[in-house]
Amino acid sequence: MGEVRRPVHVPVHVDGEVVATKRIGAYRHLTLTAPGVPEHFRAGNFVALSVEGHVARRPLWVHRVRASSAFGPTLDVVVEPRGTGTAWLAAQPVGAKVSITGPLGRPFALPKEAVSCLLVGEGYAAAPLFPLAERLRERGCAVSLVVSAPDEARLLSALEARRSARSVTVLTADGSVGQRGTVADHVDDLVRRSEADVVYATGPTAVLRAAAGAAERAGAWSQVAVETPTPCGTGLCHGCPLPVVGEDGVDRVVRACTEGPVVRGDRVRWETL
Repeated sequence: MGEVRRPVHVPVHVDGEVVATKRIGAYRHLTLTAPGVPEHFRAGNFVALSVEGHVARRPLWVHRVRASSAFGPTLDVVVEPRGTGTAWLAAQPVGAKVSITGPLGRPFALPKEAVSCLLVGEGYAAAPLFPLAERLRERGCAVSLVVSAPDEARLLSALEARRSARSVTVLTADGSVGQRGTVADHVDDLVRRSEADVVYATGPTAVLRAAAGAAERAGAWSQVAVETPTPCGTGLCHGCPLPVVGEDGVDRVVRACTEGPVVRGDRVRWETL
């Protein structure tokens, strides 16, 4: 399967501003200005935001990029308030200044040909699948999208998903919306029904492993966006080890924030991760 990877842009560290904020379910959606970041964003990149009173920055997936607005180019991120750092970010009002570094990480590789693609994401981590779906559709790919969550409150943009893909499957573990069950419960059937040539996955490790396994069983390629703590986001601190198998078959540990977060699903040593 031929794939195209664009050159990775050198990230910039800039002072941005919150220009819109909205609570949707369990998440806070922030629209940010970040001069130089939206222009070079590729689906699968992330940004790191500095947090008041914390040394480590918070990595956030990019949900949407707008090339132009009343504020110039902007990007949208999704924040789930889980600790003091993300709670601080979620509480930032319109007009707040924020320090942003990005775009960071290796993005998703795009197929050279128009092929069938299955995109699988859980919770807030489904965010990068939306710009990815747009790029794939521009290439003529048939896009099937799966959005999953433990419950309705943590389901990301289920209505928007229907504008982004040929077909959409909604899964909730508690059955409150869509089909009851987890990605692991349904993914083999979803890969089969979509006739996927490539499977892209984002979310917790269990979701990534299930999607990569289903792709391998079906003879499809897979790419997974691995989410691990990334204290610096730039590869300097080596604080985000990702165990993989290299092209030479040798086990090694790479940095998730630079050699990842997007890697081939069949290259991750899941039992170690």
